Amino acid sequence: MLESRFGQTVMAASIQHAMLLSHSHLTLNTCRRTLNNLTNNRYHSYSRTIRNCRKLIQNRATRPCQAKVSNALNLRSFSQATDDSDSNDCPRGLVPWQKKEITGTLPPAYNPEYVEAVWYKWWEEKGFHQPQPIQDAVKKRRFVICLPPPNVTGSLHLGHALTCSIQDAIVRWNRMQGHQVLWLPGLDHAGIATQVIIEKWLWQKKGCTKHDLGREKFLEEVWKWKTEKGNAIYEQMKRLGASLDWTRQSFTMDQNLSKAVNEAFIRLHDEGLIYRKKCLVNWSCVLKSAISDVEIEMLQLKGKTKLEIPGYSKKVQFGTLTSFAYPVVGTDEKIIVATTRPETVFGDVAVAVHPEDSRYQHLHGALLQHPFSDRKIPVIADEFVDKEFGEGAVKLTPCHDQTDYEVCERHGLPISFSIIDDSGLMCNVGAPFEGMKRFDARQAVVKSLKQKDLYHGTINHSMMLPVCSRSKDVIEPLLMDQWFLNCKEMATKATQAVTNHLLCFIPDYYDSIWFHWLQNIRDWCISRQLWWGHQIPAYFATTTPSPQQSTSSSTGIWVSGRNQDEALAKASEKLSVPKEHITLKQDEDVLDTWFSSALLPFSVFGWPEKTVDFESFYPTNLLETGHDILFFWVARMVMLGQKLTGQLPFDKILLHGIIRDSDGRKMSKSQGNVIDPLNVINGISLKDLQSQLDSSVLDKKEIEHCKKEQHKNFPHGIPQCGADALRFTLCSYNFKLQTINIQMDHIKSSKFFCNKIWQASRFIHLNQEDSFTPKRPFALSGHESAIDKWILSVLTETIHYCDPKFRNYDLQLVTNSLRKFWIQNFCDIYLESVKPVLKNGSVEEKETVNQVLHFCLETYLKAISPFMPYLSEELYQQLMQRSGHSDVSVCNAAYPNPKDFIWRNQFIEEDMNIVQDLCSQALFLRKEFSLTKAKGNIFISSSNEILLDRLSQNYSVPISTLSRSASVNFIYGILNIPHGCVSSKAVADTCQVHLSLQGLVDPVIELNKLTKKVEKVLKELEKIAASMNRDLRNNELVDEKKIKAVENLNSELDRLQNYVSVLEKLEP
Repeated sequence: MLESRFGQTVMAASIQHAMLLSHSHLTLNTCRRTLNNLTNNRYHSYSRTIRNCRKLIQNRATRPCQAKVSNALNLRSFSQATDDSDSNDCPRGLVPWQKKEITGTLPPAYNPEYVEAVWYKWWEEKGFHQPQPIQDAVKKRRFVICLPPPNVTGSLHLGHALTCSIQDAIVRWNRMQGHQVLWLPGLDHAGIATQVIIEKWLWQKKGCTKHDLGREKFLEEVWKWKTEKGNAIYEQMKRLGASLDWTRQSFTMDQNLSKAVNEAFIRLHDEGLIYRKKCLVNWSCVLKSAISDVEIEMLQLKGKTKLEIPGYSKKVQFGTLTSFAYPVVGTDEKIIVATTRPETVFGDVAVAVHPEDSRYQHLHGALLQHPFSDRKIPVIADEFVDKEFGEGAVKLTPCHDQTDYEVCERHGLPISFSIIDDSGLMCNVGAPFEGMKRFDARQAVVKSLKQKDLYHGTINHSMMLPVCSRSKDVIEPLLMDQWFLNCKEMATKATQAVTNHLLCFIPDYYDSIWFHWLQNIRDWCISRQLWWGHQIPAYFATTTPSPQQSTSSSTGIWVSGRNQDEALAKASEKLSVPKEHITLKQDEDVLDTWFSSALLPFSVFGWPEKTVDFESFYPTNLLETGHDILFFWVARMVMLGQKLTGQLPFDKILLHGIIRDSDGRKMSKSQGNVIDPLNVINGISLKDLQSQLDSSVLDKKEIEHCKKEQHKNFPHGIPQCGADALRFTLCSYNFKLQTINIQMDHIKSSKFFCNKIWQASRFIHLNQEDSFTPKRPFALSGHESAIDKWILSVLTETIHYCDPKFRNYDLQLVTNSLRKFWIQNFCDIYLESVKPVLKNGSVEEKETVNQVLHFCLETYLKAISPFMPYLSEELYQQLMQRSGHSDVSVCNAAYPNPKDFIWRNQFIEEDMNIVQDLCSQALFLRKEFSLTKAKGNIFISSSNEILLDRLSQNYSVPISTLSRSASVNFIYGILNIPHGCVSSKAVADTCQVHLSLQGLVDPVIELNKLTKKVEKVLKELEKIAASMNRDLRNNELVDEKKIKAVENLNSELDRLQNYVSVLEKLEP
């Protein structure tokens, strides 16, 4: 019997069904097949089920098994299924695009592991995430957006999850609006960031450097890394539920995108906008490369601070200001200057003073004796000098300071030599300083100044220290030959686009920031001294045939070309010599990563070719990203998009804030507070969390620090929350703010909210007869009760509220409204109110309630779908079984349209506000007397007879249910209130709730409790009264808070005395 085979393959159609295996009488072979199917599934989340199956095999392997399957399992026939499935990502026995079966009763508890399995693969196979065929689309209704490509440096963090969640919500909403939607995925090669990580990895794992491998072998290692990390990043995005069109994924080093990069460089170079010049750049002495501003961290120092700097065995001191004197030639006078960098004295070419500073007006044009050479430097006057800072004199070192460089350019001073080389060693300074490390030279210079009697002291000084975020080295401004892009004209057009409302920011306060930055823009250094990246398509052409000739030869010129032949032809024309007499050497440098990223909105569509995709989808509609890369990426996309395509790459820019931890700290790997979204989705123990650090490229010291931080931040690990809860939480924050402090408790709360949706859906399903069929389209039958009309009115108001908020990208307002509707209105009020109807109502009443329940649930699942795609799909599929639309996905269902929701009834809503207040008062009275189980009779009195009749006729059942009362009685006036009732405060001015205590409480016990409460209130009153009297005696004004406190205590005292008078009359 154990070896018998079934004619049909038995497969659990859902995790719920699989979990029932341990309680079912299955044959051993069936259990084994199920175990294999689950084990081979790409979702590694079924460990508990697998353990159950293995346990069942062990328990039953020694005794006969019955070939009987529990009716709880839904068995499907896959007669054509074989073990030779076409997809390794799908369980054997299932067609790769097979939709998850949703039949039977929902499990009693929400389990994200169960709910979020399988659906994404089905969405992909069905093509739900791809735009409809272009020839059938109405172009004006298209919506196109590019995902900011994550760097291939490692896994995604919560910042990426925020971007994905925001964009996916917007994308799914547009798709459900019937628009032709395209959301493009991609990856960025991230030149410096990736190369630094690979170099660390090589040293840690293989004990070698990039130079040991050579450029070609090193790049092979980088490509392996890219493949591994890139695939992992894409899987993270899919696990988040991001509905990207994976058929159009791109990588900035792909052949077609690289072609676009070369084309852009060549066009701009031919036009003269890209040029090569010796200029001051941000230099990392560790990386030996120029770096962009985005790779610089400004470290705030409040005074003397010792820091660990790469290449130094001891910590280096910063945060000090050293003063020394420059003697005035031919006089006994001296000018004292102050600097944070004494070692740069060798590069000083002048001392600047303010032209209106009377202390130095007689010295304008005077010469100063350089303390370490025979050079004499001038005193110049410039308004940039702050007269109040130090002695009002500034030394100028143009080759190592940007401000000094600009001042010296204005005054025509020499800018010709550096005194620090690209390795951070002193050069052109003579003995004994030549070859010293720059920060060692600092101490040596101060010592020498003291010996020369020119030293005037060192003091604490607060300052901003520029540090390379990749190498942790202090940035050194160096004069280098680099490639630059002239941005002036492009920046002007970018500002005009915003001024003319062709391009808008959300929120709009970024307009002024945009104008300020672009109006003060500098030329962009686009070259980097790296191996990983787009090699610059520029060639140094010389007529000298000798291969030993330097590329700095004055006889050569730089030309750009798509290939060597084109470059050779250009060089021949410019040099007016035959091609065979020209030698070409391509620049070994690569382009700044942001250059290729700036082309993304059109390079992904095949530019410079006029492809079908380019004609159909460019320009895009929206750019959504973090505000921290507004200038590094967004501005450059706008500038180059307009320049190279003649169009803005998008017309709206939505900027979100930066994710920080619950304490407001920036998330950083070195801080140990970076969170992988998958760890939130799947949950992870502290032990496993820390084991992830061991496999990282952090050094041992950083790992130990991170482990301590993780133990403090996540002492019990991270609980499993699921993708839907994470997405909903991220969209619930006001992401338009500058920073977003995320808390794990918020994500856990969203998981509880998911469970609330699950439980309510399960309740609705359990209370629907098998014969129930929802109306299509939904319409009022005329039998709806007031509470039915009320929930439809509130639903209508919710849909009308959310629509404009979605259009304005106020997602936090949409999520808050949807949460409020479901919890406060639908679950807490409507579901509770209709339970008696579903239990004891007539057939007609049950049918009416079920129609309303079904319609509310269907509408809500569509409304919540952009935020919770998995949960909404799971419940929507189950709901659609009633309608015979089992192949429809909530992904492409129509989003609730305000025009279709016409049931707003403010009159009923006002009545329900009164009902809720009455119930709240009734519950308050119950709480006052600790009535947790016993139900009492309540009486509602009112001087408004019309209102009283309305409440009596339409809301008696909801009031009884929501107030947990045995009965509800309505009385006109207050004269007929029965003996033994305690009364609430007034509701809606004319109503009052009265709770009968007769038979519910022991008067003696309650009177004792009340006596203690009264005494406590009296003591509080005496205390505040004494304080007020002291104020009056001292002729001081009495604090308003004290007056308010007295009023509140007097009200409480009146209420307690009212209770006492009722209890005294009760029969024991």
